[in-house]
Amino acid sequence: MIMSENAMILSNEDMKEIQSSVITTEGMGARIRQILGGYHGGDYDMNWEVKAAVEALEMFTSRWTIEILATLYIAGDRRFNELRNLLTGISSRTLSDKLRRCTENGLINRIVIDGPPVRVTYRLTEHGQRAGRLLGPLVAYMKLQKGSVQEK
Repeated sequence: MIMSENAMILSNEDMKEIQSSVITTEGMGARIRQILGGYHGGDYDMNWEVKAAVEALEMFTSRWTIEILATLYIAGDRRFNELRNLLTGISSRTLSDKLRRCTENGLINRIVIDGPPVRVTYRLTEHGQRAGRLLGPLVAYMKLQKGSVQEK
């Protein structure tokens, strides 16, 4: 484990709650796989599971997509230039392309407010918000593993 110099130090109680939530999430994941396996005679259809997992996570593996989604999840609704300023190093063209793709995949809404001037705001859809909440335990687990969250 790599200890972070700027680790967030949590109380023992909060650390135990986070660890318990991660364990609960692991159990739910195992139960979901068990349920799906029941539809294949109790065995896992490995090809189907791998393909379904790749399709489910594909949107999150594209460069800049996770940064855009995390920014909107954490910071809330943002206009284009606000996003560009928060995402150090992203070009306007890349941001535009990624926002369009996230919109097409139902993760982000593009809200146009008539002007003058016309204002465009980007907001996570309920689907995008829910994905963020579901990814939260994974993010917490990774923070624990990397040492960026530690116990007092």
